[in-house]
Amino acid sequence: MVKITDVARHAGVSPSTVSYVLSGKRSISARTRERVLASISELGYRPHAGARALASSRSNVLALMIPLRSGIHVPVVMRIATAVVTAARRHDHDVLLLTQEEGVDGLRRVADSALVDALIVMDVQMRDPRLPLLRELDLPSVLIGFPAEPAGLTCIDLDFRAAGEACATRLAALGHRSVALVGSPPEVYARQTGYAQRVAEGFTAAVREHGMTGEPHPCESSPEAARALVDRLLAAQPDLTGVVVHNEPIVEPLVRAFRAAGRRVPEDLAVVAICPEEQAEHADPPLSSVAIPAEELGRRSVELLMSKLGGEPVPPATLLPPRLTVRASDR
Repeated sequence: MVKITDVARHAGVSPSTVSYVLSGKRSISARTRERVLASISELGYRPHAGARALASSRSNVLALMIPLRSGIHVPVVMRIATAVVTAARRHDHDVLLLTQEEGVDGLRRVADSALVDALIVMDVQMRDPRLPLLRELDLPSVLIGFPAEPAGLTCIDLDFRAAGEACATRLAALGHRSVALVGSPPEVYARQTGYAQRVAEGFTAAVREHGMTGEPHPCESSPEAARALVDRLLAAQPDLTGVVVHNEPIVEPLVRAFRAAGRRVPEDLAVVAICPEEQAEHADPPLSSVAIPAEELGRRSVELLMSKLGGEPVPPATLLPPRLTVRASDR
């Protein structure tokens, strides 16, 4: 590993001069500065975090706030987190992962610590209690998710309302009239988490527009809950022929439960899911689906933050349009 003393020796200056070039704390002649920078480049010297912080008044660390509450599908969340970390490293930043449900107090603690340069906030609720503080902080932030009132914030997410609408419209186009949305666990709706609320809104709007009958049904993320919901649905809607699923852990248990109840997919029942693409591809049968763009959300949230840190203007709202891929589960 190249040290600051190696750079000093190569450039013919003292280690303190190299430090001053990096920190900018003292005036160094242009000729000496150029010589030091040339040695840094030639030797491949990378300042440690403390030196970088001195040079830029930054920590080169982003905070990723993921409160791992009940009802969250952790694999999707971790895919977003991995994309954030990968994108941050391309910008020479590290990521501090915060997973506790600390709310406003945790947000203030991180902001006051000077440990991070900016924040990415996930699991955004429609009336999230963290929003007033996020609007006040000097730290730039990006929300992966949309609250009810996003003014003064920078938000990015899949357009979940359009996703719910697209899935229901697909069923309508196939001629289905009795449909249902199998949604997120009840506690996700109780918290008014943005993505669940918006899928339900889009689904319900499309059902009304196309003259169908059907409504959202929250469901716990377990095979037992899926079987119980299938029994209730078929009792309440014996003419049910189309289902939209937005609950990743029970996509396949739900299909199995319908089969056990005598409803074949797609012969008797069309199924459209909102889930990761590979999950839909490997289901039996492969599911028509709107993909959750986890990697794109993570990458673009970092790009928005880097632009904000660089003083560049960014759009306050970025909604990724849903892409519905037709496979073998509906007709």
